Amino acid sequence: MTSFTACTQTSMGTSLGAPNLLSDYVRRILSAPVYDLAIETPLQAARALSAQLGNQVLLKREDLQPTFSFKIRGAYNRLSRLTPEQRARGVITASAGNHAQGVALAARELGIVATIVMPETTPALKVEGVRSRGGKVVLHGDAFPRALAHALQLAQRDSATFVPPFDDPDVIAGQGTVAMEILRQQPGALDAIFVPVGGGGLISGIAAYVKYLRPEVKVIGVEPQDSNCLQAALAAGERVVLPQVGTFADGVAVAQIGAHCFDICRHYVDEVITVSSDELCAAIKDIYDDTRSITEPSGALAVAGIKKYVAARGVSGQTLVAIDSGANVNFDRLRHVAERAELGEQREAVIAVTIPERPGSFRAFCQALGRRQITEFNYRYHPGKEARLFVGVQIHPLTDPREALLASLGEQGYEVLDLTDNELAKLHIRHTVGGHAGPGADERVLRFEFPERPGALLGFLESLGKRWNISLFHYRNHGAADARVFAALQVPEDERGDLPGLLDAMGYRYWDETDNPAYRLFLG
Repeated sequence: MTSFTACTQTSMGTSLGAPNLLSDYVRRILSAPVYDLAIETPLQAARALSAQLGNQVLLKREDLQPTFSFKIRGAYNRLSRLTPEQRARGVITASAGNHAQGVALAARELGIVATIVMPETTPALKVEGVRSRGGKVVLHGDAFPRALAHALQLAQRDSATFVPPFDDPDVIAGQGTVAMEILRQQPGALDAIFVPVGGGGLISGIAAYVKYLRPEVKVIGVEPQDSNCLQAALAAGERVVLPQVGTFADGVAVAQIGAHCFDICRHYVDEVITVSSDELCAAIKDIYDDTRSITEPSGALAVAGIKKYVAARGVSGQTLVAIDSGANVNFDRLRHVAERAELGEQREAVIAVTIPERPGSFRAFCQALGRRQITEFNYRYHPGKEARLFVGVQIHPLTDPREALLASLGEQGYEVLDLTDNELAKLHIRHTVGGHAGPGADERVLRFEFPERPGALLGFLESLGKRWNISLFHYRNHGAADARVFAALQVPEDERGDLPGLLDAMGYRYWDETDNPAYRLFLG
């Protein structure tokens, strides 16, 4: 997967309908009554990040909205357009959080009954956020598509108006008011606006307004690497459905870009950048360092995109705006964010090191590291001539990069395996170092993700452990929508052909990690 996708002149297009499309949306944006409820958020200088990157970075603080997200703009604009008859019948929507809170607050303000269907896996913070703003919550299904299907059924049954989270002209126009504010707040130098992308409502509204008034300003979308529906659509020249989406940035976990949204994006979005979860964690920390506020992962997408853009293009002295889109994050999720931020900033390396199993070896290894700080050290005695260490080491991307650490240890005769980009190592191995499989274990090692909800772990174990013995297991709750499990099954060689079918039938995302070097070194 490429990290950057640029819209070529062909994809940018000059279709006859394009200018009319822009002017229609600009009229909608200018007439959107969002300030009945939403606020004009500040465009705040990120001084530390600007100094670090050599560019002026400005944060559009949509995390300061009454619902802590930009979604209130589109929700209120859509509801304000309803007829008296539609208002009387009530509204319904499906959402995992930010749109839901926007609809609930907008409906209360306008005197409309609002029903919000949310997945059963929705964090409690967002469920209570909807209820506290007057919305009636219906929990249904373990993922957004099931919640959406149920919401559409209820809307038809009750003759209620369904309020789309992004794929609607009025929703797009409401969210496009963000661009109106940016151009007013920054009338001078402005090179690019970086926008988080889920279903595409926000970037569509911003692109329509910006390209109509200041076409020289780049509009750049930013998506997670495992939830890149706009990037995939631009590459294919049409809307596509991702077979699966990552949920770390749950606010943008969308499998298909909206139809109305794509009509705009295919012509007027200049580029799409994808970023990793570790890069998102680093961006959350960057925003905290400059603002002392904590964003949700999707809220930090734009900052992560700016950092990647600057590093890849080598630009300097430019004015770059990042949409800080929301701050609805569960507090317990911050454990994971803090753990991974150093990796995302390239300030920590995770390595496996082989040393002689004799007194004094650990001291000698610490001396070999020089003045570098050890951030993590896992070791358990194992009979033999060699010891395997799982080590975290503090580094610096400029003054002491990872490559220098690996080269230094190699020159001193150490056998080193770089695990910094090994997801199994970072999620599970670091917590499970402590013993190897016995002779003849016949282990098949797997990594799973499944929806996190009460009873989910028991249900998972009942599905997994009916036929083969579970010989290794690690699970840790990170406050996320998905649970992450590391497990080994003792599967005799003559039965291994049956394993893929059983795993597929469970319906969970999984990865076969049997040959992962981190497992082989520490647990195999």
